[in-house]
Amino acid sequence: MHLEAVLRSSARHAKPPGLILQYGTAGFRTNAEHLDHVMYRMGLLAVLRSKKTKSAIGVMVTASHNPEEDNGVKLVDPMGEMLAQEWEVYATNLANAEEHELQMVLTNIIKQESLNMQQESFIGIGRDTRPSSETLSCAVIDGVSTLDSKFQDYGLVTTPQLHYIICCRNTNGGYGEPTVEGYYQKLSKAFKELVQQAPDCGGELRCLNVDGANGIGALKLKEMEQYLQSVLSIQFFNDGSIGKLNYMCGADYVKVQQKSPEGMDIKPVERYCSFDGDADRIVYYYNDLNNGFHLLDGDKIATLISTFIKELLLKVLYEFLTVYSL
Repeated sequence: MHLEAVLRSSARHAKPPGLILQYGTAGFRTNAEHLDHVMYRMGLLAVLRSKKTKSAIGVMVTASHNPEEDNGVKLVDPMGEMLAQEWEVYATNLANAEEHELQMVLTNIIKQESLNMQQESFIGIGRDTRPSSETLSCAVIDGVSTLDSKFQDYGLVTTPQLHYIICCRNTNGGYGEPTVEGYYQKLSKAFKELVQQAPDCGGELRCLNVDGANGIGALKLKEMEQYLQSVLSIQFFNDGSIGKLNYMCGADYVKVQQKSPEGMDIKPVERYCSFDGDADRIVYYYNDLNNGFHLLDGDKIATLISTFIKELLLKVLYEFLTVYSL
């Protein structure tokens, strides 16, 4: 590892003294002004993770449903899953290391993971539409380039799109074409097939009103719209043309406030949904005939489904034990 080059580059992305951050399920998130050094160092860590797994690794620059002035970063593991939990510790240690500790922390990771620094690596980088995201993405690229890794900057993508691309690359296309175009084709094909199985399917064009949270979701759904025109008519709200990201709109606002977002005129019994800032979360809702608001809570629905499946499994187990005990 070219530690001298790493340290020289790190000087251009100096850590604010005393700043402490914690890598969690959502990666790092805080005010964008404090993240330049974190982005550079996550570029370094992504390369080390790629060498360890001998796979492509993703780096997504986003703070999801946080306010527009915030930003964040999260790493994507080989099959499109979240970063392995044991590497979250490395991420935290690396982000919090003072400049004079950086070499030691990097060396410790390399030794603990028995990394072969001659192993090739590849990093896929994406970002959301926040004003700070492009600059912070460049800091990631600086870290990746310092360790002489191959990379591709996918630019403006949703978090699910980057997860999809990384998974496709690591399955040699077995999961799909590793491009945004491939993502649109795969999902739209699956959606059309699902619609055809619906009991009320009669060729009627379905309508959906979408709150894009003034973020990347609206931008990318507009690109995908052409693939869905035969089965779905989409009306866009909070598409980023005038509003502020996640301000009084988006999935988190709707769930917490239990009401429709600003800028959207709700009509009874029509379908509505909201993305969050990086489009990896969506909530559906509607107003009844008395203009009562109803949120279709995905967490609650998932819990009910899992409880139902558990009951079925217990029933099968009981019947199995009853038969074989005779």
